[in-house]
Amino acid sequence: MIETRIDRRFAKLKAEGRAAFVSYFMANDPDYDTSLKILKGLPGAGADVIEVGMPFTDPMADGAAIQAAGLRSLASGGSLRNTLKLISEFREGDNETPIVLMGYYNPVYAYGVEDFLKDAVKAGVDGLIIVDLPSEEDSELCIPAREAGINFIRLATPTTDEKRLPAVVNNSSGFLYYVSIAGTTGAAAPEPADVAKALERIRKATDLPIAVGFGIRRGDQAAEIAKIADAAVVGTALVERVANAASPDEAVSSVLELAKELSAGVQSVTKN
Repeated sequence: MIETRIDRRFAKLKAEGRAAFVSYFMANDPDYDTSLKILKGLPGAGADVIEVGMPFTDPMADGAAIQAAGLRSLASGGSLRNTLKLISEFREGDNETPIVLMGYYNPVYAYGVEDFLKDAVKAGVDGLIIVDLPSEEDSELCIPAREAGINFIRLATPTTDEKRLPAVVNNSSGFLYYVSIAGTTGAAAPEPADVAKALERIRKATDLPIAVGFGIRRGDQAAEIAKIADAAVVGTALVERVANAASPDEAVSSVLELAKELSAGVQSVTKN
């Protein structure tokens, strides 16, 4: 597979001796223009990799905050097509920051896999996290995505045992996303000692960078994860800033303020 922006970013950060801060937000939440401002502002706020949520009506792995974000997005006209438009506009001013689309297979299937991958590459998408598409279905999207030059990023969880782990890492690329708790997004905070033990086991099965998410809300928590993982992923806490904002402008400033705090936590940890 060709080298992607994700590969280059993780290699750069490894050389610098630090972990990545991976941010998540929902496309078109609360509206297109506001989400574009958030997307454009995240690199300057310290986001090393950006996950963009694809709105969907039945997000089974997501907690209440991200479910609500998806509904707000859909209510304001959010779709997979304008999510790709969002990324295209971002790429007009930033050709370096890796962008990962995260969501569910149904919108991709409805779009048409071949057309989706063609348009995703054109828009500047670097990776996909499709949470409901297991390795047994790699021929559906994983392998075609890799052939198109897009990383397919898989999830591992506390219940992924040694028997299942090889199937999870097979055909994965970019990085591996370790879900640090058993539950939906935002349900609880991870326990660093438990995460460290899990990562030690997972690293025996893959050389991919490992990002840890679910439950990280503050800069000090992000720093603790940065000590043991290759990246700290934050989504729910950022999405809640949008939900709690009194205006679109406040949503942008509040999200970016928290992103700066989280990034500072990650960057406070050096590994060399």
